[in-house]
Parts: sequence; C-alpha cells; structure tokens
Amino acid sequence: MTMELRHLRCFLAIAEEGTLTRAATRLHLTQPVVSRTLRQLEDHLGVRLIERSTHHLGLTAAGYAFQIRAASAVAAAGAAFDPAQLGVWPLRLGHAWSAFGEFTVSLLRSWMQECPDVPLELRRLEDRTAGLSRGEVDAALLRGPVTTPGIRTEPLMTERRLAAVPAGTPLAARSRLTLGDLTGYPVVLNTVSGTTTTDLWPASIRPGATIEVVNTDDWLAAIAAGKAVSVTTTATASVHPHPGIAYVPLAGAADLTVSLAWTHPPTHPAIAKLVALAREVIGYRAADAT
Repeated sequence: MTMELRHLRCFLAIAEEGTLTRAATRLHLTQPVVSRTLRQLEDHLGVRLIERSTHHLGLTAAGYAFQIRAASAVAAAGAAFDPAQLGVWPLRLGHAWSAFGEFTVSLLRSWMQECPDVPLELRRLEDRTAGLSRGEVDAALLRGPVTTPGIRTEPLMTERRLAAVPAGTPLAARSRLTLGDLTGYPVVLNTVSGTTTTDLWPASIRPGATIEVVNTDDWLAAIAAGKAVSVTTTATASVHPHPGIAYVPLAGAADLTVSLAWTHPPTHPAIAKLVALAREVIGYRAADAT
C-alpha cells in the first residue's frame, strides 16, 4: 500500500510515548489502528522498527536510524504546508548552548551577504543533537562525539576547555587551574545538552558532589550563585559572559571538537554551502590572527 504521513506520525508517537496505548491517546486513535499502521510501515520497509514487549516498546537499531528520517520528513511537510513560509525556505541551524562561539556573528553576517535569499535561522535547543534528531532543524553545531544513528558530521575546529568558577573566589584569582583543583567543590552538570561529565576526571580525583541542571541558564546561575564549579569551553566564555562567573584556563583536559551535523539525506539543499562558509569564516579569523 502507499505510505502516507500518518504512518510516520504514528511511528514517531510510538517511539516517543513508549506504549501503544499512550501513542493512541496522543493521536486520538484506537490502539488496534495504531498497531496496524505500524505493521504496515514495517512491512513496507521490510524491517522491524519497534521491539514489542508486555509493558514497554523500544526502538530497534533500524528504528533509531529511521526515527531521524521520519521526524525530518514530518517537519518538512509541516513547513511545506505552512502559508507563512510560502516562497521562503529558511535553513534552520540548531545549537545547544554556544552556537559557533566567537565565530557566530561572522558566520551569520557572511551568510547574509552570500545567500541573501535563504534566511539562516539560529535556534538554541537544549538537546543532545540540538533538535536535529527531532526534525526541528536542518543542521546543528554540536560539541563532542556524535553517536546518534542517521547523523553525519563535519568536524570544523576544536575548543580549549575552561574552568567556570564563581567570581571573587580564590579559584577565580588563579591564572590557571587543573581538574584536581576543582575536585573538592560541587560540580554542576547540564545533563540534557552539556558535554561535561564526572568521567572527565581521573577516577582517583573524581568529584564527590554534583548538581544536575537541564539547561544552560540554570548552569550559569548555579555557578554565579557560588553553589558549584564546572568545566566548559572557550565558546561559553565568548557567548555567555557573566559578571558572577570567571572563566579560567584549564590544564589537563582534552580540547573539545565542534562539528556541523545534518541528517542523511539532507533536509535542505544549502547545507553544503553552510559547511563551506563555516570553514571559510574560521580560515579568515585564523589569517587575521597571524
């Protein structure tokens, strides 16, 4: 049979809700209809997308890979049917917390000059893939390893690690810190979109106390209030300067890779141009520095 958007929406609802019952409620359908629609999609693709069990449904490896494609297709269809976007096809660029760091403004300005007919929309989304896996963006600037199936990456640069500590404290007065210097303090971790975990520390000096937050604003507030310290990169110091926070060079922590990521197949024809322009912007700044 012909596949339709309803098959994709049904699959996404099951994947996100975890049970047929909740997916049916969300879609305003009966459970048998949801089950039948999923079976039709799996028969068409020739693979099992969902592992069935008594109490919970989980994605198979093929299901994880297909989830990104399905979300992108549903999002693209929604944009295509949106009267407000008629005649305009923006390129949506997601980021979780620091965009392109010090290069953000240069990238946006260069894009406006070279691609004036294609708006570049920068969207901050607190998510491991900055909305890419949910089809909310066409590309994303991501930091650290990217292991989500169905996402391709182009490494652009590396960023040095910094310690983020409360201003006015002895730690803030230091010209350089080590991971060991932070061990005796509570460490705040952004568990939704952050790249720092306690595994960054060697086991012998791993921090004993942590504070978990779910977004960048709460991460900044916890440090500025003197509740905790943390580790970040030079991009955060550039994009999120804060009077209550001192960013201090950190020795002994590996640099973090910044990559441009997109789904395969791409959801926007200008992604290749974005990759090229991002590399140009980095190159121009490096040339200016010399």
